[in-house]
Amino acid sequence: MDRKKVPGNTVTRDVKDLAAPTGNLYESVVILYKRANQIAAAEKKELNKKLEDFKNDRDSMEEVFENREQIEISKYYEKLPKPALVAVEEFKEGELEYRVANDKPYSEEA
Repeated sequence: MDRKKVPGNTVTRDVKDLAAPTGNLYESVVILYKRANQIAAAEKKELNKKLEDFKNDRDSMEEVFENREQIEISKYYEKLPKPALVAVEEFKEGELEYRVANDKPYSEEA
């Protein structure tokens, strides 16, 4: 997904449009929740990997505040669209694959 297409801010959406692909709003919300968590985890892992290069056991407070490169990397990740917004755009564009774990209807007898 091209992140330039993702709005940087919250957008009002029609819940009927979110529910349309699954037929159920709650299923759509769960799909979006899980995808947003995947995106957030991937971004966090990527950021931690980049910041690990700057890790030093003997850092003094002055060195931490003066590391401009580290600050620029952090600012870049702060400016990225929120994972939930990326997930909604992917869902809207039909780029997400999902499946229902249990296709059997719920039965009270079970």
